[in-house]
Amino acid sequence: MAIDTILLAVGPNDRDRADRLAEETVDVAAPTGASVVVAHVFTQEEYDVAVEKLDFDRKRDEIDPADVARRHEIIRNITAQLEEADIDHEVRGAVGDHGESIVDLAGEVGADRIVIGGRRRSPTGKAVFGSVSQTVLLDSPCPVTFVRAGTE
Repeated sequence: MAIDTILLAVGPNDRDRADRLAEETVDVAAPTGASVVVAHVFTQEEYDVAVEKLDFDRKRDEIDPADVARRHEIIRNITAQLEEADIDHEVRGAVGDHGESIVDLAGEVGADRIVIGGRRRSPTGKAVFGSVSQTVLLDSPCPVTFVRAGTE
C-alpha cells in the first residue's frame, strides 16, 4: 500500500512524546515522499482557553482552529522537525470529540496512515475514562501507528 498522506494527531498531553511522534512520522514520510497533516483537536473548552491564552482578536467572527493549533508550542516544534527533514506538511485544527474528530480528519484528508501518541492505561481506566487512542484504533479508515514514549 502506497503512503501518500499521513495524519499526525497531536494533543495537549503529547509534550513528552512530541519528538518521538515527529521522528516516527519522518521515518515513514521521508522514504515514501508522503505529505503530513499535523492535526490538533480541541474540546470546546480547550479551544476557548487557547483562544484566550494565545491572545487572538476576539472581534473576529470566527477563529479558525488551525490558526489556534499553529500557535501551540507542541505543533510549532513538530512542524520545525518536519521542515528540517524537508517533509511537505500542513496544520489542521478541529473542535469536537478528540477521537471522532481525528477519525473524521483522516477521512477528509484521505490519510493512508494515522500516527497518534498515547499512554498506557489499565482496562478499567479505559472503560471508565474512555481512550482517544482506542477510538482511533477501532474506527480509523486506515492503519494506525501508536507511539508511546518513556515509562508513563
